[in-house]
Amino acid sequence: MMSFDILASALGVVMQPAVLIAIFLGAVYGLFIGALPGLTATMSTALLVPITFYMDPLPAIALIVSSTAMAISAGDIPGTLLRIPGTPASAAYTDESFQMTVHGKASQALSLGFFFSAMGGLIGATVLLVTGPLLARVSLNFSSFEFFWLAVLGLLTCALVSGSNMARGFVSLMFGLLIATVGLDVTTGAPRFTFGQLELMGGVSFIPVMIGMFAFSEILRGFTTNKTGEQSMPNIGKIVPFKGIGGLLRKYPFSAIRGAALGTSVGALPGVGGDLAAWIAYGMSRRFSKTPEKYGTGHPEGLIEATSSNNAGLSSAWIPALVFGIPGDAVTAIAVGVLFMKGVAPGPRLFVENPTMPTAIIMTFFVSNLLLFPLGYVAIKIARHVLSIPRSVIVPIILICCFLGSYAVNNTLYGVWIMLIAGVVGYLMERNGFPIAPVILGLVLGPVLERNFIMSMQITNGNLLGFFERPIACGLGLLICAIFLFSVIKSVRRWLSGDAERRRKNLIENAKDVAQTRSGDA
Repeated sequence: MMSFDILASALGVVMQPAVLIAIFLGAVYGLFIGALPGLTATMSTALLVPITFYMDPLPAIALIVSSTAMAISAGDIPGTLLRIPGTPASAAYTDESFQMTVHGKASQALSLGFFFSAMGGLIGATVLLVTGPLLARVSLNFSSFEFFWLAVLGLLTCALVSGSNMARGFVSLMFGLLIATVGLDVTTGAPRFTFGQLELMGGVSFIPVMIGMFAFSEILRGFTTNKTGEQSMPNIGKIVPFKGIGGLLRKYPFSAIRGAALGTSVGALPGVGGDLAAWIAYGMSRRFSKTPEKYGTGHPEGLIEATSSNNAGLSSAWIPALVFGIPGDAVTAIAVGVLFMKGVAPGPRLFVENPTMPTAIIMTFFVSNLLLFPLGYVAIKIARHVLSIPRSVIVPIILICCFLGSYAVNNTLYGVWIMLIAGVVGYLMERNGFPIAPVILGLVLGPVLERNFIMSMQITNGNLLGFFERPIACGLGLLICAIFLFSVIKSVRRWLSGDAERRRKNLIENAKDVAQTRSGDA
């Protein structure tokens, strides 16, 4: 536990004008980046690195922290209004939030996105401040076995984000996992499914695929469903930022707490990050909800849990980065590099030799997440004008964002071609009733699943029982097996009850036919 003197000293450093200005400018920049489809929080952080060369260590990190926190939250804006996720994390619940817009609840969807993101971020920052070293030690005990089960748990959410047809959701997931195998084999380094193309050896990035399947396919859908080229935008209703949030908080208090807790726990695992937390949080919310049938129709419960986990995972990803110098995700990897460049080496010695520095970095999370309330208010008020823009204007803007976001991944046209192909595939999939979200889920978790499975099998010499030998892995494995069996039993019971209902209807129809035949004979 940190002393009051360290906290006071760190707070004094954070309150300096240079740091506060960096936090504010980073938040405004993150709001702009996150609101543009295809420009991710990681990309926004990478673009800031050249600017940090001319800044002191704390303002440089504060700039990165605030821009990332705001970009993650602002990613909900295009997802809610246009069904185009601004960030990979928001792809988990884009359909849900867009359905709220369709039903005239865009104000509520955007409000709970910013409010509960800020809440989750503040909770994650508190956990980082109080129990950071302890959680870092726990996360370092995770081996390839635990990471494998965690990836499987994430894949199980496929059934929960696939709507009513789980079979088609499973097909979409397998398609995503198949695309994830393109590139070099993780063990032998041999090319797989590259067809002699040099670009495919690096694999298929999920960013262009996500942009294509959500954004470009939406443009194709607009042109094919409306011959005039004009699209009737949904009536978003009256925009009153943060109205009704208190009622939602009272109605779903455990959703916000559970989402923040899950985001904090998953984000603390090195190499996992907050994107997976959003998928798991949304899936678990639907699993434990009293009204799971409302999900996919514009239900706020799942959004509360998923958005709470976003920024909580973002904060806790700094636990291994600050305490042990091990990046928790791509953003913290960039930030750790900036710290080393500034002569600040993250790790246990930093807390002993200069405890004010890591504490001040943690303090910037509080200030950054508090900024979500005023800037979120402004963003929600302005966001309604997005839908008032004529389609003839907004489509070219979205197309430019699609091309820029896809090109910026590797600075080649390869990403653009992937985006275009994914857009056509996504359009055809949705037209035939196959959900898109499981494809993105498979792309994100495929490499994690494969890498940790192969590593685990090498450690156990092919013995599958080795996945249950470690206590944490055993607990996760038994939990996942129980969830899987429960889902199978539930599906079989539903099928049997449906089959019995069909037999009953057939008997009634046959009886009616017999009665009509007899009356005709008479």
